[in-house]
Amino acid sequence: MTDAQNTAADTTLRASGDSPPDPRPAPVPLLEPREGIPPVVATDEALAEVVAAFAGGTGPVAVDAERASGYRYGQRAYLVQLRREGAGSALIDPVGCPDLSGLGEAIGDAEWVLHAATQDLPCLRDIGMVPTRLFDTELAGRLAGFARVGLGAMVENVLGFALEKGHSAVDWSTRPLPEPWLRYAALDVELLVDLRDALEEELTRQGKLEWARQEFAAIAAAPPPPPRKDPWRRTSGMHKVRRRRQMAVVRELWTARDQVAQRRDVSPGKVLGDAAIVEAALNLPPNSHALAALPGFGHRMGRRQLEQWQGAVDRARALAESELPQPGQPLNGPPPPRAWADKDPAAAARLSAARASVTSLAERLNLPQENLITPDTVRRLCWEPPELPTAESVAEVLAGHGARPWQIEQVTPILTEALQADAD
Repeated sequence: MTDAQNTAADTTLRASGDSPPDPRPAPVPLLEPREGIPPVVATDEALAEVVAAFAGGTGPVAVDAERASGYRYGQRAYLVQLRREGAGSALIDPVGCPDLSGLGEAIGDAEWVLHAATQDLPCLRDIGMVPTRLFDTELAGRLAGFARVGLGAMVENVLGFALEKGHSAVDWSTRPLPEPWLRYAALDVELLVDLRDALEEELTRQGKLEWARQEFAAIAAAPPPPPRKDPWRRTSGMHKVRRRRQMAVVRELWTARDQVAQRRDVSPGKVLGDAAIVEAALNLPPNSHALAALPGFGHRMGRRQLEQWQGAVDRARALAESELPQPGQPLNGPPPPRAWADKDPAAAARLSAARASVTSLAERLNLPQENLITPDTVRRLCWEPPELPTAESVAEVLAGHGARPWQIEQVTPILTEALQADAD
């Protein structure tokens, strides 16, 4: 057993918000790399050595990835960190080694341990790394009832070590990567397997391990999400834009900004802020001089840039009425709950009863409501309930919306009761 596991065995798991104050008089020790900071792997030769080492390792593989969100266009990985018993730790540069499919195959049969897996899996998939089995320590913490499930909080509360802070939001596309950043990155996987083992023990104690396994399997089996339809509609501040002509300005400016950001490989927000796009839409400036007077298009913006953005505004202004976007997105499912009372009072009553029951059950089970059953699933069930709301018909609807067997088992009785009460 490692030192960290001994510490974990001596540390009481402090789940949920009713944890007692930390009785330790001494500060939490800062975690140190067991073998120092590994060199960054950026060549095919060095990568081949890592592949061989990890193929010969044993047990689960801790995996993490660092992106340059807010700095670069897209969500590609700029550093991949791994650790496995018998192989040690590795830091791999996906810029120098863009194809990690060989490494993915070498550890393909192992369980991958990630923290907040859904955040890292898309960028790992892009470089050829796709797990068949995984353990998500953040999700495990949620199911176990921990109030704070960030990696630092989990390592400290469960294993009794403090992780270094301060580099999570840096520009990981920087080359060469500074040593303090590499140290931070290496420590992210240092105790991930130890944390996994401690959380598995706690989930077993609470009778929730099978629930977690079903959740992990669903994440591993999930296909890549389809491209988002009309992504321009997610512009921050869009709720202020009411008229269709204004919506067209948002669409044209968003599209022009996205093209520039992709060409320059920078975050779209660094090209033009969402607030500026909304201001232009609300004011419909007739020329670049008027545009320059708006917030976000200030004196530091060059004439050429202003003309570029004004061109997008002019394109929107010139559109025929038939070419303007429609307000709102086509609904795929029930309307917003705030409209239910007017549209269907009976459905609103069902939803109110179902939500109250889910809240109560989640509190008894000591886990977040959204992990017990997604709010969207509850809304869809209450908006279009089975004609005869029996346990069997409700369970069938829940399964059709992707609920896992453990979720169906837990919520079917309370949701059936809520629907039956309305039917009566």
